[in-house]
Amino acid sequence: MNTQLFVNLHVKNLNNSMIFFSELGFTFNPQFTNESGACMVIGENNFVMLLSEEFFQQFTHKKISDTVGTSEVIVSLSYESKEKVDELADKALTLGATFSSDPSDMGFMYSRSFQDLDHHIWEFLYMDPSHIEN
Repeated sequence: MNTQLFVNLHVKNLNNSMIFFSELGFTFNPQFTNESGACMVIGENNFVMLLSEEFFQQFTHKKISDTVGTSEVIVSLSYESKEKVDELADKALTLGATFSSDPSDMGFMYSRSFQDLDHHIWEFLYMDPSHIEN
């Protein structure tokens, strides 16, 4: 089995978060989705678990972070073009996401950031493949 990545994020309203991310084009694995959590498919071996705060708390003895005032993680996803990055970031903002920072264009890499409904920071980016060494 290949290594899989599961990023766990706490959410206040699981249904609203699932609607938000569904509208952005993400799908959910029903085998690992119920009223407490949802397994959002990012890629072949990459997933984001959206967990109700009550369920999330069962996995840690630490206090759940207040994402309005603190950052615990930035979830970055790459896409095939600058245009796709703009399309998805703009759509996220129309769906209720909030502005996080100005777009960044380094020539070889372009990114847009926003905060989802629970203030987790997401970054969509494009990296020109001709600048990646093999």
